[in-house]
Amino acid sequence: MTRLRTRLSQGSGGESGLTLIELLVASAMGVVLLGAVGSMVLGAMRAQPEVSKRSQNITTARWVLERLTREIRNGVTVDTALPNEMSFTTYLRHASCGNAETLASKEPAILCQVTYGCSATACTRIEAEPGVETGTARPVFEGIDDAHVFSYEPDADSPTFVGITLHLPNPSGPSDLTISDGASLRNGILGY
Repeated sequence: MTRLRTRLSQGSGGESGLTLIELLVASAMGVVLLGAVGSMVLGAMRAQPEVSKRSQNITTARWVLERLTREIRNGVTVDTALPNEMSFTTYLRHASCGNAETLASKEPAILCQVTYGCSATACTRIEAEPGVETGTARPVFEGIDDAHVFSYEPDADSPTFVGITLHLPNPSGPSDLTISDGASLRNGILGY
């Protein structure tokens, strides 16, 4: 390499230029370097859709956890406490139960029955009048691989704290991604 620099910097006095062998070696090294960079770029481009999908799943899971914990914090009682299903009475800022219209901030929240049910792949949500656990189940989240989402403390008979754990499968490896949170029923002592 030093010899090559010396020959290039000599200028017009003496031999100038490169020999054919030096030019071929430099070209071969350039091709190998470009091939390595190209394969790294192709690998990153192939992995990008999977990384984007996984990132989207994580963002959605965080949003679902935030929504669940907010509704649980406003909760009064837990009526059904199973690992894959939870039904509870909670205060919502809606005009009526099952209606997505949000109330003005000066209006008081209303009591509604919210039921979350999870299968091995997705979770759904039902919103109805207090005491009613049936209705139209709306999908909330897809992409989990374990139906055991809810845990209760001190126990399932009289829970005051609800833990939520979402297991997201890892398509490129053996380990799942686990996102968890939990909340206490703040209004549980007030009754209704």
